[in-house]
Amino acid sequence: MNYRLICKIGFTALAPLSCFILGSCRQEKKPNVIFILADDLGYSDLGCYGSTFYETPNLDRLARQGVYFSDAYASCPVSSPTRASIMTGKYPVKTGITSWIPARQSSNNGSPTEKLIALPFNLKLDLNEVTIAEVLKQNGYSTMISGKWHLGHDSIYWPENQGFDVNCGGYGMGQPVRNKNANGYFSPYGNPRLKDGPEGEYLTDRQTDEAIKFIEKNRKKPFFIYLSYYAVHNPMQAKEEHIKKFQTKADSTGLSKIEPFTRDRDWIRPDMSNNYKERIIQSNPVYAAMIYSMDENIGKVLKKTEELGLDDNTVIFFTSDNGGLSTSEGSPTCNEPMRAGKGWLYEGGIRVPLIIKYPGKGKPGTMIRTPVSSIDFFPTILDICGIKYTDEEIDGVNLTPLLEKDEMPERPLFWHYPHYSNQGGEPGSAIRLGKFKLIDNFEKERAELYDLENDISEKNDISALYPEKTEELYKLLNEWRKLNNAKMMLPNPKWKNYVIKKIQK
Repeated sequence: MNYRLICKIGFTALAPLSCFILGSCRQEKKPNVIFILADDLGYSDLGCYGSTFYETPNLDRLARQGVYFSDAYASCPVSSPTRASIMTGKYPVKTGITSWIPARQSSNNGSPTEKLIALPFNLKLDLNEVTIAEVLKQNGYSTMISGKWHLGHDSIYWPENQGFDVNCGGYGMGQPVRNKNANGYFSPYGNPRLKDGPEGEYLTDRQTDEAIKFIEKNRKKPFFIYLSYYAVHNPMQAKEEHIKKFQTKADSTGLSKIEPFTRDRDWIRPDMSNNYKERIIQSNPVYAAMIYSMDENIGKVLKKTEELGLDDNTVIFFTSDNGGLSTSEGSPTCNEPMRAGKGWLYEGGIRVPLIIKYPGKGKPGTMIRTPVSSIDFFPTILDICGIKYTDEEIDGVNLTPLLEKDEMPERPLFWHYPHYSNQGGEPGSAIRLGKFKLIDNFEKERAELYDLENDISEKNDISALYPEKTEELYKLLNEWRKLNNAKMMLPNPKWKNYVIKKIQK
């Protein structure tokens, strides 16, 4: 029987052998792990990361109590691939999930404005993948997801079949549903894995309440909670009292009088609809209210662990699945000084906040500057839980040594996004090594090189100034793609060469 299939079946029968099959467990009391994932939250959206309009007092306090990272990355600029990376410790090219599910799942539907068409990609997290929840469950942990899954539309691929004892709200959809039977972030939810609450109940509150119930029920044994908020993904919906709070703040500070959008960007073609516009300031009161509610609820979780005496033995992670939405679909946030946002391989699309509170580890309030990725959570959590696990397919590394000393052997980080995004982003791959980052733009057939240490906004392409560095990084990137059988793209026979026509005019 396939090793990975063993991990998927017979949990009860195999439980006594769990430490033998999946690793060895330490004998001391195992720490609890609460992994909090925000959806579409940008790098600059927290107070501790520089926002002055949004308010996140609980997350700011968490950063002061733990450590936070200046150069943390999502493994993809859109949702599903990053979520699969968190679950497996693998790059998206290995899980086969390289865009949000289902995206434009066809090789024949390219727009006439797009030079290339994407090949089909995996539309679910395969059951032969070993998830972090499965390994923890096999090693005595109670496991729960509260919130978004977005890793397969068929229920066979939902969390209860991927290692989670309890599933509250995780299924195929990537955002709250709004139709005649569902009201998005307000009950009724239309969610097959979450019963509707009373009229007016807010989804972010409900997700938190379910997580707190789980903590109370499992406080005497180790637990793993994946608190995967749907917030702050569209649709933009928040509590009225919070919206009023931030509308008043925008008015009193003069932000509401400043034009928040621009279309004066090189990437916005004249033929593109008004959907494409880039936000240049943080001033959206609804988005701010959604962040505020999420932060408020994270505060409730932290308070509950303190009340139950669990805080000294509970490790908290907080991060986002990709950069903030800033160039389309309402463009609710601004990621400056990062360039662009969700759907782009520039920093605004992939650099995310990351806070880790590991009691007794690291100097509180320290900022870690070593580049890390969402592929690293799988091995890090297993090390924290004292579980030895070896799989040559794992791409991530254990981050716990960084909490004590901000040093790690230099390694390249990779991205592969062979898709046009809904946000205007062009397909490509990227590599970061040290202070340099190279983007291989498939449509333009051009390699862009940036010095992130001196140009965090990626304004100056220095590939012509540093041809040897450009060649070095491109070679590493190309070797990585070949090693991992990364799917590329095909020429689009419908392409009308719009860009050239516009230039000629």
